[in-house]
Amino acid sequence: MSYTPSPDRYANSVGYNYCGKSGLQLPRLSMGLWHNFGDVNDLTEARKMLETAFDNGITHFDLANNYGTPFGSAEANFGKILKEDFARYRDEMIISTKAGHTMWDGPYGDWGSRKYLIASLNQSLKRMGLDYVDIFYSHRYDPHTPLEETMGALSDMVRQGKALYVGISKYPTDKARQAYRILADNGTPCLINQDRYNILTRDIEQTVLPLAKEKGIGFIAFSPLAQGLLSNKYLKGIPENSRAAQSYGFLQKDQITPQLVNKLIKLNEFAKKRGQSLAQMALAWCLHDSQVNSVIIGTSSVNQLKDNLGALKNTHFTDEEMWLVGEIAG
Repeated sequence: MSYTPSPDRYANSVGYNYCGKSGLQLPRLSMGLWHNFGDVNDLTEARKMLETAFDNGITHFDLANNYGTPFGSAEANFGKILKEDFARYRDEMIISTKAGHTMWDGPYGDWGSRKYLIASLNQSLKRMGLDYVDIFYSHRYDPHTPLEETMGALSDMVRQGKALYVGISKYPTDKARQAYRILADNGTPCLINQDRYNILTRDIEQTVLPLAKEKGIGFIAFSPLAQGLLSNKYLKGIPENSRAAQSYGFLQKDQITPQLVNKLIKLNEFAKKRGQSLAQMALAWCLHDSQVNSVIIGTSSVNQLKDNLGALKNTHFTDEEMWLVGEIAG
């Protein structure tokens, strides 16, 4: 049976924010395909998650060239679902991808050279079956390549019509400032900065966010649940099927210390008083700052996605609540 989106997807939507000083609006929650969309995952559930997201007004889908296992499979699977379910709705969607981490062997499959970035975007477009992406990011700063080269490649992607906007991700603040200037001078201003932000990781409040505000650049947060730590998964130890239980990945067992678990338990109690799950409260918290235009969620099931959507029912925090969260998180 072919997919037909909900006719109420905008009337009862997640809501939208303008991205920095641009005319582009992003949904307050965006869908990330870092995990759970590769060839090793349940693609039936992946399809249902994308459909449920779109039905609720989530129009932004965030990818990268090396997302999925094996690398590239998230883009390929997204492209297949896009063709089968969303082809008529492409112009209602914001699709972003990135390059900057290892994608293929040899000296031309990593970092930020013009050779790598342009080849990678061409590959991404083929995998997804697209003529263009809405946003293309330099996924990380490359200390080995002049910023003029990396930003020049981004600018040319816009001029060639292969990307409508460009952004950067995880750049040191001084390099971000330079990147913003170069892109502006090129006539292809930076739309957005993507970085890690959550209750447990707040350093960007003193660096990335003030600079973005100064320059009129949008900001989108990834890892709002700290790789699942800010959920109910780890309140009683490390579940067998959790990310921390795996021998690979960014979240490892030794990070789940008694001190951290104690913080999570206290944050969970606070969330209950707000009538929210810990995950819902953590997502709502990320949106307390108006500089945060959107938050990327990565879910493994439709039920988890629906729980995340519930965060938007209560995104207001009093000054006392903000202070309390800060005290608990340390």
